[in-house]
Amino acid sequence: MKAGWHDHPGVRAGHQLTYGERAADRLRNGMGSWAFVFAALAFLAVWMGYNRGGGFDRYPFILLNLVLSCLAALQGAILLIAAKRSDQIASELARHDYHADVKAEKLVEKLTAQFEHMAGQHEALHRQVAELTAALHAASAGHPAPRQAQTPE
Repeated sequence: MKAGWHDHPGVRAGHQLTYGERAADRLRNGMGSWAFVFAALAFLAVWMGYNRGGGFDRYPFILLNLVLSCLAALQGAILLIAAKRSDQIASELARHDYHADVKAEKLVEKLTAQFEHMAGQHEALHRQVAELTAALHAASAGHPAPRQAQTPE
């Protein structure tokens, strides 16, 4: 299963989107596809084929030129809307990533502090074990070991 940006927890999707945002997504996905290109080419071929022999829009296809000019004018606005929506998605992803990075940084700082505390405890235990070992060796040799000062924990 391939996950996309719409599955990302930091991006609104589905019913969370406005009607305009959903329309922009559909238009972007539709007009930016090979299916749209092939459908447009098929439409042009059918139009020209039908009107070649004397249909409603004879050569030089004045009505077709008008339709294509209107489509180009609208397509510019549609592409800007789609680009704005893509920027919005990128912004939501970046905002989510930033918040995740902040949480991770706090967690790393907390873990670093805990590790430093544990390293200090380990060092204190290591000294205590060394003192006890020295005391045991001294006791087994028959000499009382000098009393070491207690280290506070």
